[in-house]
Amino acid sequence: MARSSTRKRPSASAPPEGVNPKAPCPCGSGRRYKHCHGSGYAPPVTRPFEGLPGEADWVALRELVPAATARLRTTEGREVTLASVLPGGAPALVRANGEILLGVQMQASSDDVSRDIGTALAAALEAPAGAPVDMGPVGVGEGPRLQELLDVSAPFEVTVHDTFAFWLEGTDPGPAALSGLEHANEAILPTVRLAGLDAAYWVRPGNERAHLRWVRPEAEEPLLDALARLSAAEQLTLGEGTRYAGAFRALGLVVPVWDLPADAPAEDWIGPATEFQARLETAMTSSAPLTSDERRARAGLLARQITLR
Repeated sequence: MARSSTRKRPSASAPPEGVNPKAPCPCGSGRRYKHCHGSGYAPPVTRPFEGLPGEADWVALRELVPAATARLRTTEGREVTLASVLPGGAPALVRANGEILLGVQMQASSDDVSRDIGTALAAALEAPAGAPVDMGPVGVGEGPRLQELLDVSAPFEVTVHDTFAFWLEGTDPGPAALSGLEHANEAILPTVRLAGLDAAYWVRPGNERAHLRWVRPEAEEPLLDALARLSAAEQLTLGEGTRYAGAFRALGLVVPVWDLPADAPAEDWIGPATEFQARLETAMTSSAPLTSDERRARAGLLARQITLR
């Protein structure tokens, strides 16, 4: 696991000329200057994966998807396998053949998940083949961010797995490793990424209901307005037997969730979800003020929104 570090609180700096410490911080965070940049700490990074291709899928792999991988390429051309999670929650592994596995669900130690994972990647790039990755202290604000290390022109394509067998690919596992793999597999919920729809994941946690969890790339406020317009027009469902359940807020993005019948396979929801996306895109283009019904719908949506971490 990542090792946490104890950070000494830096002394607050004097506010710039003309800045009232009790006024909103000029950075736009919405916090008072004395509690933001004036406190000596940089504010948390709201969208740590912003600027990376597939930002919404990065959020999904970090927060929602149990077993998945994606291929990354560094700025120096080295190939890396990103994994939703690695054995024991390890931040990174370097196999005997030199292949790097990077875990996106590693323990975070700072206010910038991108810097935490970037620090792990930088350590893995320097680690000898087959050796443990020692990423050192994390969270001091000195490690590289993913945006500095990765080739952002490379596509980000997610592969969802039914098991964690990719942990052991190319290795000769012993009984302990196989037993650990079997135990980890028992915790996997059936999950499918809907084809042709970015960051839309069907999951079935039990026999009674399934869910669609869809990480949206849009900014939160205009997205909520658009969802409110659809809700007021009774166009927020995905069809008969479905229900809009609420939403998560995760790493700066909104994740709407729908309840679905458990007996319909994931592929059956590609069409309804595609139709919903068209309705949403149309609603996003409206600049008209919300009506009273739409404002009430928006308040209801906010009441069913939960922030992850």
